[in-house]
Amino acid sequence: MTDYLFRDDPYLAEADATVTAAGPEGVELDRTVFYASSGGQPGDTGRIGGLAVTATVHPNGDRARVLHLVDGDGLAPGDAVRIALDWDRRYRLMRMHSALHLLSVVLPYGVTGGQIGEDKGRLDFDMPDPPDDVAALEARLNAWVAADLPVAAEWITEAELAAQPEMVKTMKVKPPVGQGRVRLIRIGHGADTLDLQPCGGTHVRATGEIGPLRIGKIEKKGRENRRVNLHFAE
Repeated sequence: MTDYLFRDDPYLAEADATVTAAGPEGVELDRTVFYASSGGQPGDTGRIGGLAVTATVHPNGDRARVLHLVDGDGLAPGDAVRIALDWDRRYRLMRMHSALHLLSVVLPYGVTGGQIGEDKGRLDFDMPDPPDDVAALEARLNAWVAADLPVAAEWITEAELAAQPEMVKTMKVKPPVGQGRVRLIRIGHGADTLDLQPCGGTHVRATGEIGPLRIGKIEKKGRENRRVNLHFAE
């Protein structure tokens, strides 16, 4: 089982680790700063020692393991290595991921899908009609960004989540269970909480880091399904 260092510190860009498995399929480590592709967030890229990491995945969907796909070979179990993220890419993904959580607040509908990108992201909503005033929605998003609201992770038990099913916004993908607890991302603080929902991804510390946002194309993807694209306005 890999120790996910990014859960405690998503800003940790480098670390020392030990190779636990290596082969044609990729490399596994005892600890990693790399986020594996899941929940609409792409896997990280970077380096393990002198090898480029081109993708990061959960092998066979096993969320307890992270497989680093590398360009080259030469690593063996027991090797001590220095690992490093492509930080600029990761940070843009973190900013967009937090921005999409804000989008799920300004559009309070069930989420049927989503994807996080370096320059834009999107959420699919169970929304029969497009919003009337996109400019007003965009203004609310940017007001929350300007407010520099805190963004933080916390944990609750699976039983506590089951008692509060309204926290789960995704309609087709449910939070992973089986480990006894579930990670939440809170935007805001205490009574001023703007959003609280299960999420295993990486986020910024405060909404001010996201930067100005622009709502892009709104596409019809079914009888009652709308895809809303979100862009950095920089």
